[in-house]
Amino acid sequence: MNYAETTEYLYRALPVFHRTGGAAYKANLDNSIAFDKHLNCPHRRYKTVHVAGTNGKGSTSHIIAAVLQEAGYRTGLYTSPHLCDFRERIKVNGAEIDEASVVAFVEKNHDIIDTLRPSFFEMSSAMAFDFFTDAGVDVAVIETGMGGRLDSTNIISPELSLITNIALDHTQFLGDSIDKIAKEKAGIMKFRRPTLIGERHVESSPVFEAAAAALEAPLHYAEDMLRVIDMEVNPQGRRFRIQSIEGKIFDEIEFCVSLDLLGGYQAKNMVSAIGALELLRSKGFDINLAQLQKGCESAAHSTGLKGRWQIMRQSPMMIFDTGHNAHGLSEVAAQLKRLKCDKLYMVFGVVNDKDVDSIFHLLPREAYYLFTQASIPRAMDASLLAEKGRSAGLVGEVHHNVEQALVAARNMASIDDVIFVGGSTFVVADAISMCKLHNI
Repeated sequence: MNYAETTEYLYRALPVFHRTGGAAYKANLDNSIAFDKHLNCPHRRYKTVHVAGTNGKGSTSHIIAAVLQEAGYRTGLYTSPHLCDFRERIKVNGAEIDEASVVAFVEKNHDIIDTLRPSFFEMSSAMAFDFFTDAGVDVAVIETGMGGRLDSTNIISPELSLITNIALDHTQFLGDSIDKIAKEKAGIMKFRRPTLIGERHVESSPVFEAAAAALEAPLHYAEDMLRVIDMEVNPQGRRFRIQSIEGKIFDEIEFCVSLDLLGGYQAKNMVSAIGALELLRSKGFDINLAQLQKGCESAAHSTGLKGRWQIMRQSPMMIFDTGHNAHGLSEVAAQLKRLKCDKLYMVFGVVNDKDVDSIFHLLPREAYYLFTQASIPRAMDASLLAEKGRSAGLVGEVHHNVEQALVAARNMASIDDVIFVGGSTFVVADAISMCKLHNI
């Protein structure tokens, strides 16, 4: 099989969460453990950092990986979902896994794939762990897919576990309250291994503290280590002034860091990432302030991060962002309200298990909505989404695919307007694919 045939086989043969939802969710680690043993436990041959959380775990993982790369470590990065190409999930020093390695892994392990019938995520996690061994990485930053305790990645013994934040999302799998979801995320904590919590929450903190005590795991809160005391925006990204709280951070009381990501919410991710990197330094990782600054300055570029307040074009400005739950979209909405534009057009779609009632009240009322749906089975029908949107007071029209919605928005918008594309990772993925196809 060639690469296209291989990925088509995987999509067809294995349950894929973004297509089938709950059918792809495995409430145990049996397949992951069996596949790992078949591969001779490749993840034990390099150090790892494990990152979970409701929002921000992807950006935070990319920032940490970028700095480790800059510090001279051969760094693996495993994230999900991908936007346009499966290979985006598995990277070494920012370079995606090559097509030949994907094909070779599937061909070599075809029998066990057919026997175990793993989910798509279980298979891709096994592939990532194996590829990182073949690539000779020193360290790999591993992002959970969903939850933590039962996540396919939770067979590793990381140098550090990082939980960015807790909010209500995937409640049908993880629980319908903050403390229940926190318990699932706390599952990535390991015996006597440090854990960093990105954001303190009155409901989640007792859960983390109890889990840490039971595991004798040192527990740290990023907001107790450092804080952003000033932030400015420039065309290249954001510049943060960082102040340490518990002694020195990177041997300094105060310093500045620039980040090539424009989202206002990146301030929280920056605090989590720097806190994690400082804890790695305390465990013997050789990272200095200059490497931190240079790594952050080119974090998105050096790791290939896309879809986080990504400005695709100017005049009219076109912004893509993958925020997809109430917590994430509240940050996006706040930044949208700060934009200066004549008219805001929202190309917006969600998956069909999303609680849109908790989302719509966050979104700008003055915007014009182009309700749409991504090209996946789990996408909420655009007409149904529009009906719910109108009930919430949002004004707009229906387009049953993202390309039509984006073309319509561009035809309506003048040079002083803004077009926002989001609501779902998969809406953004379709929009990026369209832009590539038409060279936008």
